[in-house]
Amino acid sequence: MLERFINHVRKNNILDVQSPYIVAVSGGIDSVVLAHMLQSNGFNIAIAHCNFKLRGAASDADEAFVINYAMQLGVPVYVKVFDTAAYMNEMNISLQMAARELRYNWFEELNSSLGTQGVLVAHHADDQLETVMLNLLRGTGIEGIYGMSSKRDFIRRPLLPFSRQEILLYLEDNGLEWREDSSNEKTIYKRNFVRHNLLPLFSVFDPKGPELVQYSFDRIKDTGKAFFYFFDNWIKANVVFEEGYEMLPFSSLVSVPGKSSLLFYWLRKKGFVYAQIEDILCAIESQEAGRQFLSGSWMLNIDREGLILGKQQEVDKPIQVGLDDVAFSVIGQYQYNCVKLNAGVLIDRSTENAMLDFDLLDFPLTLRNWEQGDRFMPLGMQHFKKVSDYLIDNKVPLIKKDRVKVLCSKGKIVWLVGFKVDDRYKIRPTTRKVFYLNKHKDEKPF
Repeated sequence: MLERFINHVRKNNILDVQSPYIVAVSGGIDSVVLAHMLQSNGFNIAIAHCNFKLRGAASDADEAFVINYAMQLGVPVYVKVFDTAAYMNEMNISLQMAARELRYNWFEELNSSLGTQGVLVAHHADDQLETVMLNLLRGTGIEGIYGMSSKRDFIRRPLLPFSRQEILLYLEDNGLEWREDSSNEKTIYKRNFVRHNLLPLFSVFDPKGPELVQYSFDRIKDTGKAFFYFFDNWIKANVVFEEGYEMLPFSSLVSVPGKSSLLFYWLRKKGFVYAQIEDILCAIESQEAGRQFLSGSWMLNIDREGLILGKQQEVDKPIQVGLDDVAFSVIGQYQYNCVKLNAGVLIDRSTENAMLDFDLLDFPLTLRNWEQGDRFMPLGMQHFKKVSDYLIDNKVPLIKKDRVKVLCSKGKIVWLVGFKVDDRYKIRPTTRKVFYLNKHKDEKPF
């Protein structure tokens, strides 16, 4: 095993014999063996031990054992005592989660303060299989098959390819002592239940059952990598990123195989969960235009031709635009140049910008979110129209309606920002001065 171990860590660039590392040692079989193999092969290691104070005198005996073991190996040892129960109550989490957070937070601090190149933990092949089975029982997707990685952030797991049986043989061959944690036998913990009740059934079915299951998981893992490769290309080809929104046409989704997975992996980074995907697909199939799905600060809008994803818009406080604001005044999600010009300039007919009769305006102007009941007279019309009706007629998606602003003078709308100037404030032959609001082209939306 020792030769295979050295070849494994070198071939896969997991460890460098010239670099210093910390080995997390609980006193159990796996970590005792890992520390022994590393020290025996000239690796520069120190030992770290966590005393969680959960088993009374037994926890203190574990600590004493690890300190003595470090002395035998001739390596430094660092010990941290935790009040795990108090942390669990303070954070309102499970006991196992509390111990995990305390352990890894301290490992990260220790690794940083000592300048070591990583913290080595003794997870092995049996642990990997337990992790994958637990992930499946929790309902995780294809990434649940991935299990633990040999290298992630500052954590290194050099024993992952090796079975518990191989580690036991090394322990016996080298006459090593260890400490048994009685909590490992308690099947009230889900991992222990899987370890003692579920995984042994694989060996009953076939002596090589655990190896065959892990082999299958490895193949699925490789298939998963292929999926994510094609998924990334599908995103690049189909999702349009525009003005802070992500838009996916129905045509890019409904006819492809595996659309539930494609939709989930697109949305999950915004906090959407798989349970919402079926509802979203049903809404698409039923053509429920206008329906919304929420996740944290994000909103998914079923529009007429596709899905629109964007942040939920909070109601902004009104902004005052004064006479002196001739540089960059924030309007909507963009910045605009506010410029006073002489009449006779070339008319800008872009709906993104506005040209208003300066003498008809009462400053300061007010920029605010549009509200139900707001009315204005769209350019070219001689009667009022509700803003809500105007947005509906122009097929503005519901998710975008919340971001629409109005610029007002003495409470009267002079511009539906990004859409139409109010006809009453347009420039005309008698206009002497023009108030020009021009979108700053280099400014990205907030």
